[in-house]
Amino acid sequence: MIEFGIKDIIDILLVAVMLFYTYRVMRESRSLNIFVGIMIFILVWVFVSQVLEMKLLGTILDKLVSVGVIAIIVIFQEDIRKFLYNLGAHRRMRTLMRMFSPRYAEERNMAQRKKNVIPIVMAAIQMAKGKVGALIVVENNVPLDDIVETGDVIDAEVNQRLIENIFFKNSPLHDGAMIICNHRIKAAGCILPVSHDLDIPKELGLRHRAALGMSQESDALCVIVSEETGTISTAHNGVFHLRLSAEELEAELTELMK
Repeated sequence: MIEFGIKDIIDILLVAVMLFYTYRVMRESRSLNIFVGIMIFILVWVFVSQVLEMKLLGTILDKLVSVGVIAIIVIFQEDIRKFLYNLGAHRRMRTLMRMFSPRYAEERNMAQRKKNVIPIVMAAIQMAKGKVGALIVVENNVPLDDIVETGDVIDAEVNQRLIENIFFKNSPLHDGAMIICNHRIKAAGCILPVSHDLDIPKELGLRHRAALGMSQESDALCVIVSEETGTISTAHNGVFHLRLSAEELEAELTELMK
């Protein structure tokens, strides 16, 4: 008689959750067909080895599975790296760790957040009025050290005038992206990964594509000021928020920096 207890239910639920998140990662990386192929192979392997008990074919499939795990790690190393970054840097886990840090109260201070958010918002508004294109990336949990290395390191306090001067049309750094890390302007003139998503509206230019690409590869918030229309938009977690008001931009930045 087959026994079915609480541990079996938990086992099934954990496998279902694992498969669901694997499916999401594959779908976001446009590798869904590979995921379906892997699942079919696993089902065939389990059926041959456990149900039909075919020893020779089961042994061959066992060897293929062992090699296949290494191949999957090599093929999807960037997706696995991003997943582990997000897992370790999850907002709830980070908050729990900060509670044991003496800086926890300071980082939760609203005044400190406003001090860094307001200059970004005011600079975006002024640049939007003058139709000055800009792309600002605010780091969240996933480190952007590799992106910082593509530009010129500044390491300065977040300052409205500095932001506007960097993106001034005659500035040598105005075409790249500005990276803000740990409440400081870390670098400017940085190169971002460009999204090749076919669903991006045609009226959106290269800055928007770069912002979306950055938001798809990290959990950073990207602020875009359009040089053509003078509108302010953001990209976060692979989603655009277009034509934002100053209040909406401030709310997004405040939520990110808390």
